[in-house]
Amino acid sequence: MNLKDKYIIVTGGSGILGKAIVNEIKCEGGIAINLDISIEENKDHSYQFDLKKEDYIETLKKILLNYNQIDGLVNAAYPRTNDWGAKPEDITEFSFKTNVDWQLNSVYFIIKEVVEIMKKNNSGSVVNIASIYGMVGNDFNIYKNTSLNPPIAYSAIKGGLINMNRYLASYFSKFNLRFNCISPGGILNNQDSIFVENYNQKVPLGRMGDPMDIAPAVCFLLSDKSSYITGQNIAIDGGWTVI
Repeated sequence: MNLKDKYIIVTGGSGILGKAIVNEIKCEGGIAINLDISIEENKDHSYQFDLKKEDYIETLKKILLNYNQIDGLVNAAYPRTNDWGAKPEDITEFSFKTNVDWQLNSVYFIIKEVVEIMKKNNSGSVVNIASIYGMVGNDFNIYKNTSLNPPIAYSAIKGGLINMNRYLASYFSKFNLRFNCISPGGILNNQDSIFVENYNQKVPLGRMGDPMDIAPAVCFLLSDKSSYITGQNIAIDGGWTVI
């Protein structure tokens, strides 16, 4: 088991991707520490954690007091404002800034706390969940005849996350800490059938992704089998970004 006895934090561990990642960590022998807004009672390495609250870092600090060892961190939380998916013309300054704060700035401040434990053990792996829309521009043709619109803040956030990851990988290498991104393509999640058909026609492998297409790669990057991989962004997208 590649993650045997490793303690790994997953933010958003009850979400569509987070749940698959948590389950895969457990299957690989690791101890998954799930931090998620939907958790009602703190127990069994699961903690109620809301990135939208101003005191989320204080909450994190209290959680970390329960652990002398943290071997991995997966940033998979996905908080967003109610106008998420609105057209760029309709996005307010408050909305854009808030989403950047929740989805990008919070990743840095969470990492900042967790690496202090990792540094003491001179070991650790961080995996940040980015997106193909942080790598390439949006294809708006796949949204035709649907009510869907890709959020402009999402592209800015995920692009920033990928490059911040490179900085962190370079800086913290002296502590034997590794930082990598996974950039999923579209994940099937009860979307409009027209959108799904449009998407499937474009992607080379002919289908949208599944959470279990993502989770094993995350666990590989968390494991010692990837000990010489850092600063990378791996697209898991059925070939979307190669065309």
